[in-house]
Amino acid sequence: MRIAVNTRFLIPGRMEGIGWFTYHTLKIITQKHPEVEFIFLFDRPWDKGFVFGPNVHPVILRPPARHPVLWYLYFEYSIHEYLRRHRCDLFLSTDGFLSLRHKKTPQLAVIHDINFEHHPKFLPPLVRAYYRHFFPRYARHARRIATVSQWSANDLVKTYGVTSSKIDVVYNGASEIFAPISPAEKVSKRQMISDGKPYFIFVGAFNPRKNIEGLFRSFDLFADRIDRDFRLVIVGEKMHWTTSMQDSFRQMKHREKVIFAGRRQGRELNDILAASEGLWFVSNFEGFGIPIVEAFRAGVPVITSTVTSLPEVAGDAALLCNPADHYAIAEAMLRLARDSKLRNALIIKGMNRAKLFTWEDSAVRLWHSIEKTLL
Repeated sequence: MRIAVNTRFLIPGRMEGIGWFTYHTLKIITQKHPEVEFIFLFDRPWDKGFVFGPNVHPVILRPPARHPVLWYLYFEYSIHEYLRRHRCDLFLSTDGFLSLRHKKTPQLAVIHDINFEHHPKFLPPLVRAYYRHFFPRYARHARRIATVSQWSANDLVKTYGVTSSKIDVVYNGASEIFAPISPAEKVSKRQMISDGKPYFIFVGAFNPRKNIEGLFRSFDLFADRIDRDFRLVIVGEKMHWTTSMQDSFRQMKHREKVIFAGRRQGRELNDILAASEGLWFVSNFEGFGIPIVEAFRAGVPVITSTVTSLPEVAGDAALLCNPADHYAIAEAMLRLARDSKLRNALIIKGMNRAKLFTWEDSAVRLWHSIEKTLL
């Protein structure tokens, strides 16, 4: 069997949610199924760390698909031509993009979410237009669809009219590298990152759907009321550092307490996360929300959102707030900072809930979706 896979989000040192989903699930699947030949289709030179075994064969297709016009050329011409010329039993696309021109090879789309249908203003106009034009067509064209939460599955059914029997839920996981650290390690890490001060942490790329303005406003309200000198540590790239985000930051009363830590990964990210007082992840929209599970594994209490998939992921192991209610979010931060019993209870619940979301389980679910696509 030969499976072609869209792996253009496997980029060393720059992976976000889709990249990590691709990395972890494909690493497990390719090693569990040595009898299958996997063709990894990149749009730029690949890193040898992504060639997971002798049954993985990397191929570069051009042009680099980093702009809507180039997306079209890459998927409607380069992918189509590759599948036409090389016999493959399946095309798996872990970012949801398919080749509409290609009809012969069955295609499995992993559509993580369709946030652009509900919050179109969060994306640049051309990107928004491309997504809203093509993703309904991808959903219809796919032999099957995998998505990362039941909420997202229901959203695809409701928004695109896709039959639920065509959709498989493949939850995200979290790396085993995330784990609690010792009290001494916490002191050391806090000394490095926040001059020894306790801090709340946000993990994620800057994007309007992450509610960055709400992060700034709720921290200001929290800092006004707390009797300890807290910091806010923000881990992630300023992917979309919008004017409104900049204005919101400049208007902060306590902006000198905000630490922009940039992108962190692996053990370094775990230690910064595990040394925090809590994870702030009160997004406006998420298909899943991997940082929640990473925090659970690291023994960190979580404040998250009442909307989209986040209650499904968090269960009763986090404090849930309306992302538009900055006062309620600040109150939740105060509760975590002041109530050690609440913190400990949430940490225990979180570590138990994290067992539901593993990359091993994700890989098994995705493989089952592959098998159903081939029926």
